[in-house]
Amino acid sequence: MDFRQRHLRGALMLGTAFLAGVALAPATGALGRAVAESTGNAQMYTLLKEFGDVVERVRADYVQAPNDRELVENAINGMLTGLDAHSSYMNAKAYKDMQIQTKGEFGGLGIEVTQDNGFIKVVSPIDDTPAYRAGIKPGDIITALDGKTVQGLSLNDAVDKMRGPPNAKIVLTIKRAGLDKPLEVPLIRETIRIQVIKSRLEADNIGYIRLSQFTEQADPGVRAAIKSLREKSGGKMRALILDLRNDPGGLLDQAVAVSSDFISKGEIVSTRARHPEDSNRWNAKGEDQLNGLPLVVLINGGSASASEIVAGALQDHRRAILLGTRSFGKGSVQTVIPLPGSGAMRLTTARYYTPSGRSIQGLGIEPEVVVAETREEVASFGGDREADLNKIISNQGGTAPDTIAPRDDLPPIVSEIPKKPPEGFPKFDPLKPSETDFQLQQGLVLAKAMAARKSASAN
Repeated sequence: MDFRQRHLRGALMLGTAFLAGVALAPATGALGRAVAESTGNAQMYTLLKEFGDVVERVRADYVQAPNDRELVENAINGMLTGLDAHSSYMNAKAYKDMQIQTKGEFGGLGIEVTQDNGFIKVVSPIDDTPAYRAGIKPGDIITALDGKTVQGLSLNDAVDKMRGPPNAKIVLTIKRAGLDKPLEVPLIRETIRIQVIKSRLEADNIGYIRLSQFTEQADPGVRAAIKSLREKSGGKMRALILDLRNDPGGLLDQAVAVSSDFISKGEIVSTRARHPEDSNRWNAKGEDQLNGLPLVVLINGGSASASEIVAGALQDHRRAILLGTRSFGKGSVQTVIPLPGSGAMRLTTARYYTPSGRSIQGLGIEPEVVVAETREEVASFGGDREADLNKIISNQGGTAPDTIAPRDDLPPIVSEIPKKPPEGFPKFDPLKPSETDFQLQQGLVLAKAMAARKSASAN
């Protein structure tokens, strides 16, 4: 697709700013209808006149002369952010930054954020970035930047303040669940070049692939990693673990392509818009890169948007077993519509549905095997999922989860996998993941059992 065809490159978005992730399809038809419907609406004309009166009064009497462009941009952003948690306005700079981010390289701290109750909320840090190394956690609330409150700032403005030249310092003030006092976290900005794929061969020839976000490198990276793991195992890889934990999403076409790396045919995802003619469906368009080898997918509350599309497709097709905790629950699609002033609007235009017809909006995806990351149940500050955000769109039009037949193909070992780590389990150490990552450990137990069962059935 290209702009000459008046289409936009497909992408999904979590309502965040440090990462790209917008969605979908032709914007002009829906926009044209909205204008046409408004044309005959006398009340709208009255309201627009009232808006114009306010603008003129501000221009004439505000204590200092305002910038006209800022006035209009702030008004547009207020209108869009008032709709839901993911619609917003991007000025020319923010729009350009978004386009750069989809390519997997940008400047800043390496942190995925959204806005909630006037503050900036961390969705997840990006692997191997300043934020990740400083211990920033999903759910952290950023209350101040260099000692100045973020209240009153739009999400784009707050993100812009966190950006800057490499080696420049910034101090984030953070409210973290379970702590009575705020944390002050000094960070040094870097040029963030995201390696969205990490892979390694675990014991017993179990492959492991970590996908941190769905940029343009996602599908090529997954394919290359599978090929590399096969070579490292001497062609004897027995199963694969796909780690989508804290993956906030990204490009829709990459979600479809990654799903197609494991599903050879059938639906991957569908979208339903306000107007039926704007609805769409994406089918698998590849072949199973594993040739039927067992697949385990790790998810948690930071797995959102494109991650949930992949997890939902693999779950509905019975191609993988999901292990971890319930996902974020972002089941909406945003369309990016370029505007004449070089900026763009990000507008929620549809809900998406898994192959079985489920809408996960506000619900998330429940794994077949529930395993907590830690033993402690820590109360959250401000909520951790889509359902906790202000002004979310409703869940409607989908197949009820309880009407879907339960799985009957789970290996017996599932009943023996503990739901949380034992007493005294070591704190997670990113340098020793196999020894300190409890969810990964249980994923390996499950993958080995699935591999053994497949081998037995083949003999």
